[in-house]
Amino acid sequence: VQLQASGGGLVQPGGSLRLSCAASGFTLDDYAIGWFRQAPGKEREGVSCSSSSSSGGNTYSADSVKGRFTISKDNAKNTLYLQMNNLKPEDTAVYYCAADNRSIATVILCFYGMNYWGKGTLVTVSS
Repeated sequence: VQLQASGGGLVQPGGSLRLSCAASGFTLDDYAIGWFRQAPGKEREGVSCSSSSSSGGNTYSADSVKGRFTISKDNAKNTLYLQMNNLKPEDTAVYYCAADNRSIATVILCFYGMNYWGKGTLVTVSS
């Protein structure tokens, strides 16, 4: 199981960015998926998570990003995405994609973390 995140960079406040995470070695659609972030000096935070398609594809997003961030996936490409709009300086962090095949509620996975992780990609929101 491998996950490879990409798409981070420097963006101005109010701008948009889309993160991608290519999965290999497993079928993404069979797993719960999620994006997490860790800002300097802060604990890791679950940003947006989604259950597997067989579990309904239910999504959960942190209050701080609701209405701005959207998690999605392309099953044909076995890739998950995080579309981030109206970015704010407080969104600056290293972002990680993750996946999990355990039968655990999505909101719990989004809080405690998942069992497979990709390397992070840095997002910096600054003027």
